[in-house]
Amino acid sequence: MPSLLNLPNSITLSRIACIPVLIWVLSSHYFAPGVEEWVANGIFLLAAISDGLDGYLARKNHQISTVGMLLDPMADKLLIASGLIMLVHYTPSLMPPWIVVLVLGREFLITGLRSVAAREGLAIQARDVGKLKMVVQIVAVVSTIFAHGWYQWNIFGMILGVRFVATLAIWFMVAVTLISAVEYFSAFWGKLSRSRQSAAAAAQQSS
Repeated sequence: MPSLLNLPNSITLSRIACIPVLIWVLSSHYFAPGVEEWVANGIFLLAAISDGLDGYLARKNHQISTVGMLLDPMADKLLIASGLIMLVHYTPSLMPPWIVVLVLGREFLITGLRSVAAREGLAIQARDVGKLKMVVQIVAVVSTIFAHGWYQWNIFGMILGVRFVATLAIWFMVAVTLISAVEYFSAFWGKLSRSRQSAAAAAQQSS
């Protein structure tokens, strides 16, 4: 029986433990301006990168467990949700509350659809757009945190608009959120309709 405290699960738990630290950094203003943004993004990116690491180690070492399958997606959602919610306070001009409600509402919708699908004996596979969503969310959070401290960067004579990149990433996140929600709902509705049609056809044949 896989242990609760195996290496992959320990990494997942450490990702969850990073969340209150991230919240403290973004809310306490303990660090000097400029340093604060780098520290917050360092914590956030370290936690985000560990997402792929724990899954890889679980598969490689045959340590996939029910606890791990529960904790891993929960840790991802908590990390993104915490980052987005904190940005409403941290950079309100870039991250309005309605965007956070939209992104988190999508997560509730997909969770609900999967629960209904499971009761119906159906499985909704992860979509490519859904996988892209996580990457876009990470870029949006990181760039928006940096935009709190810098309007633009001068990198070897080239001007990088930090605030522009953050704005672009946020709106791309909104677009991917809506597209992935529609895609999941369409896949769910299609499978549910086919399942019920098959059940009705089987009932007619048996009668």
